[in-house]
Formats: sequence, structure tokens, C-alpha cells
Amino acid sequence: MKSYRPSRAPCPVGRASRLLGDRWVLLILREAFLGVDRFEQFVERLGINRAALTSRLTILQEAGLMRRDPPEGKRAHYVLTERAHDLGPLYREMAEWGAKHLFEEGDAPTDWPDTQSATSRRPWEDRSRRDRDSVP
Repeated sequence: MKSYRPSRAPCPVGRASRLLGDRWVLLILREAFLGVDRFEQFVERLGINRAALTSRLTILQEAGLMRRDPPEGKRAHYVLTERAHDLGPLYREMAEWGAKHLFEEGDAPTDWPDTQSATSRRPWEDRSRRDRDSVP
């Protein structure tokens, strides 16, 4: 199983890439921003195998980006922490960049709210639904 080891790189981008450079980590966080909070929901939405998901959720918890509630037992919720919510603008920018540069004309992104619409709810801006407590 993978484990989280913080980077010692002198560059903040290098340090962030140690954690956020994993495809599954990015997609798990995306799904959490969109409201997914149960293990089985992540498996179903992402098509990730259970061992890989367990590993990445552990990494996200060790890095202080997610909290498991309750910490032990079954039927837990995986909750974004304040540290994770700070990534919201980054996800918005990635979604807007991807929509602008990676879709053919006439195609539309399917897994992210319309980033061009002023009326669309942006999951990273709606913190009232999520626990914002920081991990100690």
C-alpha cells in the first residue's frame, strides 16, 4: 500500500506535486468536491479498485485533506477538511482550462458543473454543506 511521505523539495510546486500529482488523488478530491463521501460511491463513480482507493484515502487523511467520520468502523463518510477546501480555486481553474482546451467544439464537459455560468453552483464555494474543521 502506498503511504504519504511529504516532499522535502525547496519548491512549493514540487512539494504539492508529491501529493496532488497522483491521478487518483485528483479524481477522488474532485468527487468529494462534487458531494461524494462514501467509499462505495467513490468506487462506483471512479471505477477505481478497492485497494487503490483505500491507499489513496489513507494518503489524503495523512496529508490532512480528508477526515474519516467516524474514524473506525464501517459506513464512514470521507469529509474534506479546510486544507482541502483551499484547493477549490485550483479545481475551478483546472475545470475551466480543461473545458477551454481539451474539448472539441460542440462537446461539453460532463463531470463538472458549468464553469461559465454565473448561476451554476460551484461545489468548492458551497462550504455550508461540508464540515470545515481543520485536521489537528
